[in-house]
This record gives sequence, C-alpha cells and structure tokens, in this order.
Amino acid sequence: MKKLITLFLLLTLSFGAYASKEMELQEADIDLTDNASLQRGAKHFVTYCLGCHSVKHIRYLRIALDVDVDQKKMLKDIAPEGASIYDQLHSAMNAHDAEKWFGTQPPDLSLIARSRGADWLYSYLKGFYIDKSKPYGVNNTVFEDVGMPNVLWQLQGQQRPIFKTVDGQQTIDKLVIEEKGTLSEKEFDRLVNDLVNFLVYVGEPVQLERQRLGKYVLFFIFMFLGLAYLLKKEYWKDVH
Repeated sequence: MKKLITLFLLLTLSFGAYASKEMELQEADIDLTDNASLQRGAKHFVTYCLGCHSVKHIRYLRIALDVDVDQKKMLKDIAPEGASIYDQLHSAMNAHDAEKWFGTQPPDLSLIARSRGADWLYSYLKGFYIDKSKPYGVNNTVFEDVGMPNVLWQLQGQQRPIFKTVDGQQTIDKLVIEEKGTLSEKEFDRLVNDLVNFLVYVGEPVQLERQRLGKYVLFFIFMFLGLAYLLKKEYWKDVH
C-alpha cells in the first residue's frame, strides 16, 4: 500500500513539473454561426496549410453549402486553381516528397480540433518562436521540439522567448516580437482565430444541426418521462 501511495505521489509531482513548463493556453473565439469567419478560415487553410496538410473528410461542395457561399465563388476565391467543387481537400504534396522533406507525411487535419481542442490549436499557431538549435529554426510553446516550420511567420513576424526561473527551472514567461510581420497583432489574431474556427467546423460539420435537434430530443424524453410517471400512478393507484 505504501508503495502505491509513493508511486502516486511521484507521478503527481512529475506531472506537475511537466505541466509547469507549458504556457497557459490562449482562448479561441469559436463561433460556427459566423459564416464570414468560416469562409475566411477556409481560404486561409487553402493558402497556408493545404500545401502540406489535407482535410480529406470534407468536400468543397459541402463547405459551400454550409457556410452559404456560391459554388462559383468557392472555386474562384477559396479552392485552389483547377479544383472541382466535388473534390475533397487533399494536400498538393505527395507522400514521397513529404518523407523526403519532413521525414514523415504531415497528418490529415480533419479531426485535429476534436483531438487537440480549439484553444490548443489557437495557442499552437501563435506559439512559434526562434530557436536556432532546431532544424527549421523554430520551436513552439505548446508543442516542444515541433517538427514543422512556422508557415505564418511572414504575417506574424518572428518571436523570441522571455524566460523566467520557476523552482530552479527555466520556463518561457512570454513571447515578444523580434521582427515585425505584415499584419498587426490584432489582424494576425483574427486570421488564426478564423483558421481555428474553420478546423473546428471541419471536425464536425453537423455540430449546429446536432445541437438544434438535441433540444427536440430532450423535450421528447422529458415528455415521455412525464407520461410514464402518470401511467405508473394510474396502474399502481389501487395497489395497497
């Protein structure tokens, strides 16, 4: 029993030490009813992410219908040149080139928002900082030793970390802009938020419909429970 207690304490302390190294996640402003944000997010994904990552569980047609955009506009302003409205969002990079350049094929991002969470994605995309010891010259505050370049650095600029000492260990306190990008901080935050909003939508395109139907399902359940209770009283009223 003592060994189990000791093991539990060691695991707790180890987790606490690990967690203390991570910066607090920033909160994403997710609104799946904001079609303008979803349209911008889809455009940002195609522009900055589709070169390496795919979201193969959805088609351009489905996006056009869900975010209320004309199919011709979808192909002209959002989808890459030559894409069909019935195409899935497949990466332009083939597996051979991916393994040659990155050592592995970049993952499909269809369910990344469901597995990681919107706040994690938002903080990750904003959390790249200069680290010359890494192959791509960057590291990340929420994904240490990340194997991905910062594809948004020209928009955000380049950040450097400010360290602080906690319990004898150096941790990142905050990031500051070392070299300015083409966007202001507010503009970049909106771009990242739109991109995350789109990925949350892609993870469950029927989320709003599910929530709408859920209200009717709960109403039916409560109504059924009321009828079942009245029926029970009727059957048992003469039982002594």
